[in-house]
Amino acid sequence: MSHHSVEDIKSESHRLRGSLLDSLADPVTGALRESDQTLIKYHGSYQQDDRDLRDERRRQKLEPAYQFMIRTRTPGGVVTPAQWLKLDAIATRYANHSLRITTRQAFQFHGVIKRELKATMQAINAALIDTLAACGDVNRNVLVAANPLESRAHADVQAWAAKLSEHLLPNTRAYYEIWLDEERVAGSGEEEEPIYGATYLPRKFKVGFAVPPVNDVDVFANDLGFIAILEDGVLAGFNLVIGGGMGATHGDAETYPRVGNVVGFITPDQLLEVATAVVTTQRDLGNREQRKRARFKYTIDDHGLDTVVGEIERRSGVTLQPARGFRFEHNGDRYGWVEGEDGRWHLTLHLFAGRIADTAHATHLTGLREIANVHRGEFRMTANQNLVIAGVPASERERIDALVKAHGLDAGERLGTALQRAAVACVALPTCGLAMAEAERYLPDFTGRLQPLLEKHGLRDAPILLRISGCPNGCSRPYLAEIALVGKAPGRYNLMLGGDARGQRLNTLYRENIDEAAILDTLDGLFARYAGEREGGEGFGDFLHRSGVVALPSYPTHRQIVPDLYA
Repeated sequence: MSHHSVEDIKSESHRLRGSLLDSLADPVTGALRESDQTLIKYHGSYQQDDRDLRDERRRQKLEPAYQFMIRTRTPGGVVTPAQWLKLDAIATRYANHSLRITTRQAFQFHGVIKRELKATMQAINAALIDTLAACGDVNRNVLVAANPLESRAHADVQAWAAKLSEHLLPNTRAYYEIWLDEERVAGSGEEEEPIYGATYLPRKFKVGFAVPPVNDVDVFANDLGFIAILEDGVLAGFNLVIGGGMGATHGDAETYPRVGNVVGFITPDQLLEVATAVVTTQRDLGNREQRKRARFKYTIDDHGLDTVVGEIERRSGVTLQPARGFRFEHNGDRYGWVEGEDGRWHLTLHLFAGRIADTAHATHLTGLREIANVHRGEFRMTANQNLVIAGVPASERERIDALVKAHGLDAGERLGTALQRAAVACVALPTCGLAMAEAERYLPDFTGRLQPLLEKHGLRDAPILLRISGCPNGCSRPYLAEIALVGKAPGRYNLMLGGDARGQRLNTLYRENIDEAAILDTLDGLFARYAGEREGGEGFGDFLHRSGVVALPSYPTHRQIVPDLYA
């Protein structure tokens, strides 16, 4: 769909209502009208179809197997056990009997059909969770560091993130009228949108909060990032990061991934004003002519970083202080039990590609339902698609452990290798309409073939960060991985190499459009060199740079984003 038509749809939508009510009521097709397929994203849903069934249905002269993906708005990925049980019931009743944790700490339901869409949305709302602005050209789900080492500060950061999430919600009542049958009131369709205006943002917008030393949210991949600066365990404020973004288009040099720039320090009480200024700057300066050049990263590169920072300061009335020192050690999750400052315990489980289902091998959905029935703390989804059972009193650990074991929820950790435990993949086929190649379904096979090569070179537990994306849009943040496969066509990928384990450096294209045999052959040779030539504790991506195998990517503005002061 062209950029202009998207901009027109937004401006003519009566604040995101469009003809959604008519589309939903049409019994003839399982699909929505084309303009409504754009608008429903702002309500947290995407129209998709089952691509495994496409050809067969075409032969039978049937329309595609249309279905809807629904995404929750859950800032920081925090849900209560009561909410978990309700979401589980929705997955079982309306969706495909699985829950999926996304790389943005949200749940996705897959396989909901049109005539059950409204009932599903109402059930999600009854769990005191909504899906408003989970997709679309607005601020999406806000990420928050999930590893609560410092419980007090973590709670503060989570609270600010939740505040910001509310602050950046669209004002439209459309969601409540369409899904929850609320009355239309005077002014419906003309609600004031002081932050977004009549046409919302030029493109999607992503925000993340990181708490050093762990960069589990990949803060530099977000349009707007906040790095929490803790002094004596207390939140002093945030370093502001702007202009990260992962999406690109194959073969188009005008599009590229970008890591954010650290531009200064703010205190917590300045956060809402500064964030609003960032969003309105992007609203007014962002590219509305070319959709693929509309993200904030391109606005910064087209106008210049200093201009954009000046605009943010002018609009917010806040002068940024010099950035404060911080240090990231890695961007993965810590597995197993960790004790928080308050004496409560947190258990991080490794869930393969974030998919929670009952299979022949393990009953993960049932197991987490049973845990939710006895757990008194909360659940936290991580930005690496894992799950933290958080806030467990010491006296309850044994009971949780027994349930984890009984349902095979420890299998990822018990059987997985370092490579598998850190790997991330997007959903891709069969449901994602953009996928060019497999990702989630391919991940177990690929890591299964890569692992023997590592073992052959004595690298069995080398912590190498692998990510697979079915297309160049990069939902699994592949451009920050030490090894990434980015889908080009069925069974063929671009091999990207040389990111680092802290999420601070982009990788670079090493081989284009190659199949699995060529990928494995290439990596086999590089693992041999790494095993023989690496220095003590040197990561794979760092080795590839030091030995000259890869260079920094040549994107127009790529530079080491973290000054030596912090590195």
